Amino acid sequence: MPISALIADDEASARSRLRKMLAPYAFELVGDAHDGLAALDAIRKHRPQVLFLDIEMPGLGGFEVVEALTPDIMPLVVFVTAYDDHALAAFDANAVAYLLKPVVEDRLRAVVARIEQLVGSPAEVPKEAARASAVASASPKPLHHVLALQRDSYLLIPLSEVCFFQVEDGVTHVKTATASYRTNYAIGDLEARLPPSFFRAHRATIANLDRVATISPMFKGALMLTMKDSRASEIQVSERQAKHVRALLQI
Repeated sequence: MPISALIADDEASARSRLRKMLAPYAFELVGDAHDGLAALDAIRKHRPQVLFLDIEMPGLGGFEVVEALTPDIMPLVVFVTAYDDHALAAFDANAVAYLLKPVVEDRLRAVVARIEQLVGSPAEVPKEAARASAVASASPKPLHHVLALQRDSYLLIPLSEVCFFQVEDGVTHVKTATASYRTNYAIGDLEARLPPSFFRAHRATIANLDRVATISPMFKGALMLTMKDSRASEIQVSERQAKHVRALLQI
């Protein structure tokens, strides 16, 4: 029975070349994707067993794609990359499958053999998925956008459009001027990857100081931020955190 596979790469020539190289093997290519968002949508739609994933794509990169995948739709991942010492060291350390560009037949044959072995041993698939997730989460980059969920699709939101993040019922939501979207980020991970204009107002909220409309003093040195969203949302900042805000804004 053929193994269903998806190719995600922003270069059409790279997708075409890999597709031709995979033709002799027992794969059923269910589609390809030209960027990370398209890859996520295709994975949700087709549920491939294997994903050949370029790690360097504009917008949403390969590692971000893996971070966004939930266990129920996580395929076996074969990372595809140009030469990168750091990435290769991470792949080797975690024993995950990867291909170097330009892909060569000998290496592809070895990766295909590994995939076939894993597909034939279902108990090993979750372990392989965990290794791929470990590589992705161990290579965090500063955020320039956030990945949000809208019904059954994904969208990228530039940080300039984000008013604040808020945890509600254990789920982190991103709030823009006119809408609220679910995300899969942990609030602590966001805090570590956001630029200095974002700060932790309190345990459940990260605010964007560039999207503050007014700042009002409160009792015991606390502050109230009114945000530039359609609801004029108010965020209370504790005395301790208010000192950080005053330092950032030099007030």
